[in-house]
Amino acid sequence: MKSPVPDLAPSDGEEGEDRTPLLQRAPRAETAPVCRSARYNLAFLAFFGFFVLYSLRVNLSVALVDMVDSNTTAADNRTANECAEHSTPIKVLHNQTGKKYRWDAETQGWILGSFFYGYIITQIPAGYVASRSGGKLLLGFGVLGTSVFTLFTPLAADFGVGALIALRALEGLGEGVTFPAMHAMWSSWAPPLERSKLLSISYAGAQLGTVVSLPLSGIVCFYMNWTYVFYLFGIVGIIWFILWIWLVSDTPETHKTISPYEKEYILSSLRNQLSSQKSVPWVPMLKSLALWAIVVAHFSYNWTFYTLLTLLPTYMKEVLRFNIQENGFLSAVPYLGCWLCMILSGQAADNLRAKWNFSTLCVRRVFSLIGMIGPAVFLVAAGFIGCDYSLAVAFLTTSTTLGGFCSSGFSINHLDVAPSYAGILLGITNTFATIPGMIGPIIARSLTPENTVGEWQTVFCLAAAVNVFGAIFFTLFSKGEVQNWAVRVNPETEGTNK
Repeated sequence: MKSPVPDLAPSDGEEGEDRTPLLQRAPRAETAPVCRSARYNLAFLAFFGFFVLYSLRVNLSVALVDMVDSNTTAADNRTANECAEHSTPIKVLHNQTGKKYRWDAETQGWILGSFFYGYIITQIPAGYVASRSGGKLLLGFGVLGTSVFTLFTPLAADFGVGALIALRALEGLGEGVTFPAMHAMWSSWAPPLERSKLLSISYAGAQLGTVVSLPLSGIVCFYMNWTYVFYLFGIVGIIWFILWIWLVSDTPETHKTISPYEKEYILSSLRNQLSSQKSVPWVPMLKSLALWAIVVAHFSYNWTFYTLLTLLPTYMKEVLRFNIQENGFLSAVPYLGCWLCMILSGQAADNLRAKWNFSTLCVRRVFSLIGMIGPAVFLVAAGFIGCDYSLAVAFLTTSTTLGGFCSSGFSINHLDVAPSYAGILLGITNTFATIPGMIGPIIARSLTPENTVGEWQTVFCLAAAVNVFGAIFFTLFSKGEVQNWAVRVNPETEGTNK
């Protein structure tokens, strides 16, 4: 069988111009309209799916404050007295009907961290299954499973801490399949010159889910009780699953209502980018610098992301003396900025490629540099402005916001270098990128025994250094074109595939 791309540029290791077939080897198909298009319907449904997923992920962080007897952890808290108190007394009567548990700080850490131990397991298997069988059902049932497990959270808490830890690990298993499955679906749905827009729309739901669920969970806990947090988001997840199964298809060919014009536009744009070989080229894939550039960038970015996601409330409360849990809006502002940045950067990235003829490689590198070095600079600045509470919040918000540029940088580079195996590649990179969520907060806690400003400066500088290293590594070794191993038919099986 003849190779689907006979004139593809020669090697993975060559630098230089963008060699993506659509951009230089084939005539560009006229863009199908956006209005009522199947591919944008998929993006918006995916947006709400990831909104639900992150709501299910972070709601426990808020609810746990109400689940735990405050007298249990009072002795564990170390509040530095370097900064003035910013908290104000709450005059509204707080609902206290939810059951309380005597879990110390270490136990709470295990409960919150158990999610990642399940999440890391299903990344690579999910990418493999999605690349072979499609991502629709895998993603759908991943969200459904996580939603159903969330509904049982109050019951598991009553059974004991072991049951709750096991339940959270199962939720992690369910969420672990979602990103690889979505990447695998976009390999069949996203035209190369619309990838940044479509993927930034779909994955921006994760940031907006954090924005909404943090304050909303606090409100529900305050005026009702913590059990309703899990019932609310669990039911929303089940409703989304019904819509997803009803409206979405794995590929344009199997979609029931897609227009013939849009179908031809998508298929023609991807014709020279997808592989026809049945087996996964594991060895050349794992030897590819293009993959490891994404791995390093993904790991580095998540180190900073998870440090802020899990420890920002601690820093605000114990160092700056402001209880971030008393101000849900303030806790959500950094992620609102990141959400807006993701949407806008996706539009900008595709415009640079389509209208200004910037190469894919140039766009991915520039956006990754902005999205990793920018947050590093403002994170360090936040640590060195002392007790200036307003400026610290502004710097931390700017740091998280600039990270949104990465959604059009390394985050979707998997689809540039190997669209047929994008789900597997994301599974590999996200496996490594989950490690910071498991060890980053532990290291940060060990570096801040007294919660002083100086100790937290070390934490922020470490996270910034990891981020800068990842940005430099990605800039040096990333690729913007489809790699040879991702499209060529194995010569040994060429005769049998005729």
